[in-house]
Amino acid sequence: MNEARPQPSGHGADNRAEHSQLGKASVYVDRYDPSLLFPIPRAGARAEIGIPGAPRFFGADLWTAYELGWLNPRGKPQVALAHVVVPCESTHIIESKSFKLYLNSFNNTRFASADDVRERLRADLGAAIWQGGPVRAGVGVQLLGPERFDLEPIHELDGLSLDRLDIDCTRYTPAPELLRSATDEQPVSEVLVSNLLKSNCLVTGQPDWGSVQIAYSGPQIDQEGLLQYIVSFRNHNEFHEQCVERMFMDIWTRCKPVKLTVYARYTRRGGLDISPFRTSHPQPLPTNVRTARRSAGAAVSARAGRDS
Repeated sequence: MNEARPQPSGHGADNRAEHSQLGKASVYVDRYDPSLLFPIPRAGARAEIGIPGAPRFFGADLWTAYELGWLNPRGKPQVALAHVVVPCESTHIIESKSFKLYLNSFNNTRFASADDVRERLRADLGAAIWQGGPVRAGVGVQLLGPERFDLEPIHELDGLSLDRLDIDCTRYTPAPELLRSATDEQPVSEVLVSNLLKSNCLVTGQPDWGSVQIAYSGPQIDQEGLLQYIVSFRNHNEFHEQCVERMFMDIWTRCKPVKLTVYARYTRRGGLDISPFRTSHPQPLPTNVRTARRSAGAAVSARAGRDS
């Protein structure tokens, strides 16, 4: 495929979330069109949580696309799963419905090979997430054909479950004052997990369900307060990436760990799921495996995607 490529819609556009296709009736384009991608600047949400410039963490947004298809040179449909890694230092995120619409535009377009599709994804997504600054890291794209589908692992987040705690919950918007740590005691290293993460889409208000893993070294964090804090996102409207960065900064500021990693796996909507990963120190990215709830999401993905 050698057609001239339109630029993502973010180039020169006023890219606020409310201007995206979220919550709006959409025409489903089935011919390749990268202009469907809608990048949103990271800077605004980061300024709200005390990050005016370069981020104070490392990491990436790990996407899985379950509904990717195209035509081979003879017109025969091809399908694949796509794992996409968007570096957190990029200037923009990709609004998820626009990503879905963009992937749909591959459906009736002929490509020479899966490698051609992969390189097209890398180029288009890279152009969308880096705007107004130097490109410091590329987008990673891995395609898995049907012969590898049954090799995709299902695994829950490792760590001590906070959900075992029998607590009262009364706060349903982010309440960082619930966080506290034992700064006068010996430091510890812990990995804590919860399946009670829920937030809402910034634009549509639709629920986003997830699990979160918090690994840290430093003063011991009060587990009851941490679980109450996670639950406090329940009625909060913000994108996945922004929720995780808010969690990271709140825990970092309030609990003062020496090292901190926050990793959330959200269930899929519209054939896509996002797993933001943020860490205070360089380390390998986690393997982007599915949890049981993400696997079950396939049954409702199409229905939820109509409104996402």
